[in-house]
Amino acid sequence: MKDQQGSNRISSGVIAAVSAAVVAVGGGVALFTSHSSNTPTPSNSSARIVQPAQPSTKQPGNEQTANVYWLTPKDKNVALVPQPVKVASVQPNQALEAAFQTLLAGPKAGTDSTTTIPKATKLLGLKAENDEVHVNLSEDFTSGGGSTSMMGRVGQVVYTATTLNPKAKVYIDVNGKPLDVLGGEGVELQQPLTREQFQKDYPL
Repeated sequence: MKDQQGSNRISSGVIAAVSAAVVAVGGGVALFTSHSSNTPTPSNSSARIVQPAQPSTKQPGNEQTANVYWLTPKDKNVALVPQPVKVASVQPNQALEAAFQTLLAGPKAGTDSTTTIPKATKLLGLKAENDEVHVNLSEDFTSGGGSTSMMGRVGQVVYTATTLNPKAKVYIDVNGKPLDVLGGEGVELQQPLTREQFQKDYPL
């Protein structure tokens, strides 16, 4: 009887050891399987992160269209005619600044468009907020030309400045000071200027 009990203990001990080994091996296999199945995950997740970033750099939703206004002959007078300029704007006022840079660069050769803004004129500052647009130009803006030339260039500035907000009020500064009198003929400007006011008080 003692031998049988001893053999039973040995058998149960062997079975327990084998079971433990099986569990350990099974756990190891499961752990290895889980690691091997997770191995490609980082590369896949990184690919999913990179792909959406590509269209965001183009920022198609931030593109704006601003109009630059040139002068063209009409009957015995001149008329303000818009030319659209597309800008991928990111910063505030960026589209308007690009429009003014195009305006000050002058119209392309071979077109009927003209400008009375002196070529040396530079944009010193531009700010648009609360239905107001403040434009600061260099002193070259006031040089040369008669009253018609002066009114033409003021109209170009006013209409270009209000391209994104036609109801906005425009303040024109020269070297940081409000422009009250323009040119040698002393054309007085009542600021702020609007499109409606310009059409009424300064017809071309």
